[in-house]
Amino acid sequence: MKRKVFLILILFVIIYVYKINSQSVIIPDSSIRLRVIPNSNDSKDIFIKEQVKKYLEKDIYTLTKDTQNIEEARSIITDNIPLVESNIKNIFNENTYQQPFDVNFGYNYFPEKTYKGIKYKEGYYESLVISIGNAEGDNWWCVLFPNFCLIDKSKTEYKSYIKEIIQKYSK
Repeated sequence: MKRKVFLILILFVIIYVYKINSQSVIIPDSSIRLRVIPNSNDSKDIFIKEQVKKYLEKDIYTLTKDTQNIEEARSIITDNIPLVESNIKNIFNENTYQQPFDVNFGYNYFPEKTYKGIKYKEGYYESLVISIGNAEGDNWWCVLFPNFCLIDKSKTEYKSYIKEIIQKYSK
């Protein structure tokens, strides 16, 4: 009996998470985007892009996740650009990667993007952009403030945890 109740509860949680994921997220005008553009689509360049992305997710998101307004987010980002540059240098050194990079916080060009099923026009958006080498590879991007990137990541982790529980109790 307990097993049935538990499985029904899990089913409701899955439906709820699916419903949240299927809803469109509209990026507000007062937002700060984040973008990492690798040198190329070569496997080493993509690997480095992923390492930089992981660092940004871990450290920069931690710094900005509790910000209450865009001014506070801007200040935190601006104050931490030297730290970002230093950590990217460390990532490059640890991986014997020999490319220049640029960290730019300001209004940067974004091509047309689709996020959660909504198309966003190309244009200049307030953003933190890390360009590596020739910056000709496929980029990774998300919204740093409000922190939509962390929300997406936590939902994925939550769904994985639910999947593990279902597999464990459905045997």
